[in-house]
Amino acid sequence: MAKNTSTQGTADFDWDALALDGYSKIQRSELSDKYEVTLTSINEKEVVEGTVVIVTKKEVIINIGYKSEGVVPASEFRYNPDLKAGDTVDVYVECQEDKTGQLVVSHRTARMHKAWIRVNDVLRTGEVITGYVKCRTKGGLIVDVFGIEAFLPGSQIDVKPIRDYDVYVGKNMEFKVVKINQEFRNVVVSHKALIEAELEEQKKQIISGLEKGQVLEGTVKNITSYGVFIDLGGVDGLIHITDLSWGRVNHPEEIVELDQKLNVVILDFDDDKKRIALGLKQLQPHPWDALNADLNVGDKVSGKVVVMADYGAFVEIAAGVEGLIHVSEMSWSQHLRSAQDFMTVGDTVEAVILTLDREERKMSLGIKQLMPDPWANIEGKYSVSSKHNAKVRNFTNFGVFVELEEGVDGLIHISDLSWQKKIKHPSEFCKVGDEMEVVVLEIDRENRRISLGHKQLEENPWDVFETIFGEGSVHQGTIIENKDKSGIVALPYGVEGICPSKHLRKEDGSNAKVEETLDFKVIEFNKESKKIVVSHTRTFEEGEDKPTTSAKPAGKKGGAGSSTSQAVKAINQNTEKSTLGDLDALSALKEKMEKGN
Repeated sequence: MAKNTSTQGTADFDWDALALDGYSKIQRSELSDKYEVTLTSINEKEVVEGTVVIVTKKEVIINIGYKSEGVVPASEFRYNPDLKAGDTVDVYVECQEDKTGQLVVSHRTARMHKAWIRVNDVLRTGEVITGYVKCRTKGGLIVDVFGIEAFLPGSQIDVKPIRDYDVYVGKNMEFKVVKINQEFRNVVVSHKALIEAELEEQKKQIISGLEKGQVLEGTVKNITSYGVFIDLGGVDGLIHITDLSWGRVNHPEEIVELDQKLNVVILDFDDDKKRIALGLKQLQPHPWDALNADLNVGDKVSGKVVVMADYGAFVEIAAGVEGLIHVSEMSWSQHLRSAQDFMTVGDTVEAVILTLDREERKMSLGIKQLMPDPWANIEGKYSVSSKHNAKVRNFTNFGVFVELEEGVDGLIHISDLSWQKKIKHPSEFCKVGDEMEVVVLEIDRENRRISLGHKQLEENPWDVFETIFGEGSVHQGTIIENKDKSGIVALPYGVEGICPSKHLRKEDGSNAKVEETLDFKVIEFNKESKKIVVSHTRTFEEGEDKPTTSAKPAGKKGGAGSSTSQAVKAINQNTEKSTLGDLDALSALKEKMEKGN
């Protein structure tokens, strides 16, 4: 096969021997070395200086002395609208050649690198720098410092609280770098630190000259629920809410407002003069000193209720002048009540001065004195033996307190509730709120006491019982309770008798039991102690005594005795245990017996 002579000739051709530019291989190598020397030696990921060659609307061409120029977007120079050709700028070499052989640089990144180094130097040296407030953010402002976005907290804008951050946006301000987070590259700056440094010297001068009683001009810096903070020119003092006004103050906002200038007096300060107590009301005369000198006890005054308590109400009759109306002076009633039942905060009330102490600056008032005293004519309205309706208010172990009218209470002793019923506690007889008819037994006007009775509305049945249950009389009764040494026997008319244990023995020798109905003989009758002692044993030991409630009084035959027996039998046919409702029949029985006698 014949060889390809054309291909072989191309392969053997000496391209280097061809010198189209007229330079030999050696000369060309020398020229290349000289060109390389003219180029700047650069490394990737470092900041270098360059010269602006061309500025267009979209791009800025920068020569850094390399084989090709760098192209940077014009937006990266927005902060410098006066940029022109020939200016020197910093760029960051991101890549010496991209896929197209183009040098890739960034001016923004270069600024960030240099700015971060500069910011760290400023934090170390404490240098004051200038930044541009870009915008507002949550809790503060965003500031441009050397191209880095730094955070300015709201608390670091000024020494006084700032309520409107927007007034600082778009302004250049001086700052100090106070904190850097290296990990997240966050920078915190402060403008307040500069002001504090300036005020520190003023503060020293002010503090060194402080004296108690000194009057200074200050500005309201902050208002709280407990007081007002005043800026005295770099030094803060507090006016407590109680030192704002001689009168009652619900909230300091009623007296002062933010940024208000006012004169204050120094009341006290600690040894280091770090806590300064100020006063505002002390610059005005005390209201008690200006109180009308003609005002005396017994005079009528008008005022506004400013404070309520369970024990009474404080009434302001003049700014800073208050009097206490105790709950006991609000009504003639003696019942325990709360002051809120009579008035509330904000009410305007009329009262009478009860006590007045100008030196101690105390005053007590009363409103019940403006109403007639129900005890003034108590004897005329509630004479002894007069009957009235009353309302049960409360109980004690010894009786019932009832109200005849507002301010007039009386006591019914437990012994005056019922003639017959043995009452251990008044609650067994009535309930709170019940209406009850009473009779006046005794009046003690001086001590405001009235003794009342309820049983006195009826005749004493024991006057009649004395004629019925005479000693020796025999009656039928039922054992309702059996105690250790005696039994309780229910007798006619609701009367109870006591039967000692030895008298409960029956004729067959056994003892009577509860609920047994037997004959009982009265062996003792005590009208004063309302006591009847009976015996079943005596009914068969002493002879055949027939059971009858109408046992004739000793020595009485016929006449009144027989009529008494008939009346008793009639009553017994209706009920075995009568109550106070049968007192009319008993009274009639007593009258017949007295006429027979």
